[in-house]
Amino acid sequence: MTSSDPDLDDLGAGPSALVASRPRLLEFTDRLDFGLDPFQLAACSALEDGHGVLVCAPTGAGKTIVGEFAVHLALAAGSKCFYTTPIKALSNQKYADLVAVHGHDAVGLLTGDSSINPHAPVVVMTTEVVRNMIYANSPALQGLSHVVMDEVHFLADRFRGAVWEEVILHLDPGVKVVSLSATVSNAEEFGDWIKTVRGDTTVVVDEHRPVPLWQHMMVGNRILDLFDRRSRPGAKPEVNPELTRYIKQREMVDDHDRVHGRGPRAGRGRHGTRGGVRTGAVVSRPDLIARLDREGLLPAITFVFSRAGCDAALDQCLRSGLNLLRPDEAGEVEAVVEKHVGELSDADREVLRVDRWASALARGFAAHHAGMLPAFRHAVEELFVRGLVRAVFATETLALGINMPARSVVLERLVKFNGEAHVDLTPGEFTQLTGRAGRRGIDVEGHAVVVWSPELDPGRVAGLAGARTFPLRSSFAPEYNMAINLIDRVGFDGAKNLLERSFAQFQADRSVVGQHRRIDATRATLRTVDAELTGRAGSLGIDAGDLDPDPASGPDGYAGFFGYMRLRQSIRARERDLKFRTRMDRQDSVVDDLFGLKRGHVIALRGGRHRGLAVVVEQASDRRDPRPLVLCEDAWCGRVGARDFVNPPEVLGDMRLGEQVDRRTGKGRRDLASSLRNTGIEMPRGRPAKRAPAADDGQLADLRARLRAHPAHDISGSDELFRLAERRARVQRDLDGLVEGVRTRTSTLSVTFDRVVAVLEHLGYLVRDGESLTVTASGAALARVYSESDLLICECLRGGIWEGLTAPQLAAVVSSTVYESRRDAYAGADLVTGDDAVRDALTATHRAWRALSVVEERHHVTVTREPDAGFALATHLWASGRPLAEVLAVAGDRGRPLPAGDFVRWSRQVIDLLEQIRIAAAGTPVAATARAAARAVTRGVVAVEIG
Repeated sequence: MTSSDPDLDDLGAGPSALVASRPRLLEFTDRLDFGLDPFQLAACSALEDGHGVLVCAPTGAGKTIVGEFAVHLALAAGSKCFYTTPIKALSNQKYADLVAVHGHDAVGLLTGDSSINPHAPVVVMTTEVVRNMIYANSPALQGLSHVVMDEVHFLADRFRGAVWEEVILHLDPGVKVVSLSATVSNAEEFGDWIKTVRGDTTVVVDEHRPVPLWQHMMVGNRILDLFDRRSRPGAKPEVNPELTRYIKQREMVDDHDRVHGRGPRAGRGRHGTRGGVRTGAVVSRPDLIARLDREGLLPAITFVFSRAGCDAALDQCLRSGLNLLRPDEAGEVEAVVEKHVGELSDADREVLRVDRWASALARGFAAHHAGMLPAFRHAVEELFVRGLVRAVFATETLALGINMPARSVVLERLVKFNGEAHVDLTPGEFTQLTGRAGRRGIDVEGHAVVVWSPELDPGRVAGLAGARTFPLRSSFAPEYNMAINLIDRVGFDGAKNLLERSFAQFQADRSVVGQHRRIDATRATLRTVDAELTGRAGSLGIDAGDLDPDPASGPDGYAGFFGYMRLRQSIRARERDLKFRTRMDRQDSVVDDLFGLKRGHVIALRGGRHRGLAVVVEQASDRRDPRPLVLCEDAWCGRVGARDFVNPPEVLGDMRLGEQVDRRTGKGRRDLASSLRNTGIEMPRGRPAKRAPAADDGQLADLRARLRAHPAHDISGSDELFRLAERRARVQRDLDGLVEGVRTRTSTLSVTFDRVVAVLEHLGYLVRDGESLTVTASGAALARVYSESDLLICECLRGGIWEGLTAPQLAAVVSSTVYESRRDAYAGADLVTGDDAVRDALTATHRAWRALSVVEERHHVTVTREPDAGFALATHLWASGRPLAEVLAVAGDRGRPLPAGDFVRWSRQVIDLLEQIRIAAAGTPVAATARAAARAVTRGVVAVEIG
């Protein structure tokens, strides 16, 4: 353990003396049935001594004890404490924990979904709620003494990632901030920043896991240690040689079986067996869980990384004979299930397949992912903590702060889908997932098991398991709502000053310290080269000239040897510029001509693997990046784009195509290719001549003439001089790059903020009077909308687009500003059938988005996300009182019903936004409609109480 407080570094007085000297800490520890670890003692002592604290410790180490002590201090002093978490599930969980200790009267809850006892002395809330309170100057901030920020830097996405920094920067200096963080490799840097912006702060870092973690790999039906236990203490652990030998033996058997046509596909079932080594596919999920049970490694969480995979695992276990519970335990499960889903109607229970879900729970296993109904997830969490669910198949979201520690964690793969592509797990993600293994106070040790597959090298697993955790990087960036609130509270200059105090700016400034050292060293090198150049030129009787390109040193700044080198550089720069312009002109021509190709046009392909004639089967639809579908003489069919053409495509002729072209079968493609070859159209001979960009350029011709006439052009014995000059040019380029890098890094936030402000000025949300900016009435409304589409929403309100809608219609249209479908294409208003008012309002909303995006592009601001009407019909039906089965069916994607958990999640986001609109549009008819719409959506499964 390390601490920034010298009085606590070694706890030299002993734990008992440390506690005895602090009465509040003594009161707190007296009600605990366990002793505090050194890092907990250090942090709690610092808190009682009046310091803020930052605690960085591994998952499961007990960081929340420090937060709970802050609650104790606030209650003892008669002041207030806010306990913040980044996600609602954690807030609900912490609320229940604190109520169990302090009672319902002392603890409240505030999230986008719930408001329970909000005036209590201790209020649990999501981080956004306290940020919004600060911006609104809420009276609830009066008397606040402590703010606990659990999982402080958890959120790192573009929109929500700035929230924790905003809170730390804005809180009154008298409020003590208790920041709880997982171990990060730059904890000291993080602590230095907090000290800079919050003042007196004790940083406590503890990398010791209270429950040791053993790493394993499961190969077939065997579980082997990942690391060699004979490795010397303190030395880098080595991969277990027995594991390596066993994998090699297995691969040799598999290769032998494949060669001889044997194995699992040759009559041996799913798992072939040879010489005691299981071959073929990896062990099934039921067999895996049964093996863990025999080894005494349950309860276990198996991370699958896909919702479909979690549900498939559950189905496999249900079809098997796996049962992990006794009959009396199954009876306890039934009572918990009814507690969580008892309010559901029979129809909803049937749609949600409650019986299937409850049947799995009664046998001790469950799935856990965001597609499940929140009530389902919370039942699973409660049963898991009580030991009544012993195997959970989960996506990685379970690892993010939910209190579900297990004896073992299983990773089926080390690759996950990040929304765009399948990517490898990072060391930080691996640590976060496996950190769930080992229950403090229950398990002597935890176990992480990675399931082996032929493409998985043990060395790769060892690299992930042995790496230090990830560094914290700020994702702080100015947004519209933030800019409005900052300017309203502290003015333009004050807002700029606050941006300069952000962790993002702190990191940028620190990162350029090393760059400045490189700049100084490069400048010293440049001075040395200049001295050598001047001396060498003098020895040849040449005037070196002025290093400064000011024309005062000659007619054009080209006098002397340095001027001659600048002249050469000017020629090169002009040639590059001409080539670039020609290339861009040619590319524009390629794009235009590609988009102009029609079905049946025959063109020539000269690059890539498929050269020769090609016929256009389907013309391009995107003017910005046209990619027509073509079929070549070799029967290859695919899309071609601008990268496939050096020169614009030339139409060589036309080929008649039927209405339906069979391009999906090999025979169809071959027949079409044969027809193409029989058209009589031939490839042009040779390649089109390239234009010579420099041939007719007068400026370039003038520079070349000056070069030939320069006194330094025909110097004899000047090879060394020119080598020095080239070296100087390289050093100067390096210096320019370093200086530009520093300028870019240190000004990014300020430039982004200026651009955001420019958009708000352009649209009338801010008005400039000299050097000052004033928030307009429209800006005041924007200050109350906390959404990724905040400015678009306010544009719709200001433009009257949503006026005159009924409550279900408004809910439907508002959903388009929060919903993101999984499909690639925008889901437009045409999806909503049967309601002209909704379609018209969605179309107008999209039109407002297009107008806003034009302004944003003009000011180089990231364009607001396009509205998506993919959830509008479902929202409209639900708010109109239609049954859940019908709503889930129409809300589905690609013919599959929308998962109930997703439906509830999106509905809650719609409700949250409708409440914001009600406040922002106060005094207008839209405000009343928004209130009614929020109530209309809050019913059935959406209204089921959480936690």
